[in-house]
Amino acid sequence: MLNARWLETFATLCDIGHFTRAAQALNMTQPGVSQQVRKLEAQVGQPLLSRDGKSFAPTPAGETVLALARRRRAEEADLRRRLQYDDPDHGDVCVACSGSLALLLYPRFMDLMEQAPGLSIRLEAMPQPRIIDGLLGGQCDMGIVDHSPAHMRLDGDIVGQDELCLILPEQVSPPQDLAGLDALGFIAHPDGFAYAEEVLGANFPDSFQGAEHIRARSFINQIGQIPAPVLRGLGYTILPRSGVQAHPQRHRLQVMVLPVPVRHALWLTYRRNRQLPARARRVRDVIAQVLAKL
Repeated sequence: MLNARWLETFATLCDIGHFTRAAQALNMTQPGVSQQVRKLEAQVGQPLLSRDGKSFAPTPAGETVLALARRRRAEEADLRRRLQYDDPDHGDVCVACSGSLALLLYPRFMDLMEQAPGLSIRLEAMPQPRIIDGLLGGQCDMGIVDHSPAHMRLDGDIVGQDELCLILPEQVSPPQDLAGLDALGFIAHPDGFAYAEEVLGANFPDSFQGAEHIRARSFINQIGQIPAPVLRGLGYTILPRSGVQAHPQRHRLQVMVLPVPVRHALWLTYRRNRQLPARARRVRDVIAQVLAKL
C-alpha cells in the first residue's frame, strides 16, 4: 500500500506549488519534503514531478497519484465527520424478543422507521436461549428476556413487567375452580404448559397436579392465532399481557381476575461494555416506553 504520509506530503506540495512553503505548512524541513517525494516515486516506480529550475509540475503519473491522494484526503475528512456525529436516524438495529412482545413492539418500530427513512430495524422473535446466543455472537444489538443476564459478557436493565393472563371467551362466566376450566379445555401453544404450571399452580394449589393433567382442546404455534379459538368459545389459554394487548380483537378477550397474579420482569439486555450507537439508543427508548405501560 502507498504510504499515506508521503501521499499527503505530495498532495500538499502540489496544492501549494512551492517546496519551502509546503514544508512550513507540513511543519517539516524542505529536504524532508523532497525526501518523502523521492520515496513515493520509488514506491510507484515512476517520476511524479517534472522540474524546471525551482518550478515543477506533476507528470502524468504524478497527476494520477495526486488524484488518489486527494480522494484519500476527502475520505478521511468524511470519516472524521462521521465519527464526530452519531446519527440516530441512519443505520441498522436488531432486536430479539418473544413472539408476543414482537407483536406489541413492531407497530411502534414501523412508526419510528416512517419518521427516519434511513433507519432499518430488524425484529426477530425467538426463544430466550437463542436471544442470549444472538447477543453474545453480535447478531443482535438488544434482546428482551425475563431474567437478569447471568453471563459475564452481558448486562441489562428492568424495563417493565409482563403478567401472565388467563384468557376466557367473552361469553363465559369465570370458573370457580380448576374443574370448570378443565371443562372448557386448554388451547395449548409452545409456552402454554410452562405458563400453566406457573399460573394454575399458584392459583389452584390444592387441585392442580401438573400441566400434563390438564385437558388440551387444541394446539397452535402461531402467536398471533392463539387467541382465535378462545374468541370462538373453544377453550381458554394463558398468554403474556403483551400478547393480549397486541391482538386486534383484544376488547373481546376476557382476562380472568386471579387471586395470585404471576408476573415476569422484562430485562432489556445487551453486551456489557459496548457503547450503543445513537440509533440503537433511540430504539431502546421506544422499547422502554412501550413496556413501561404493560
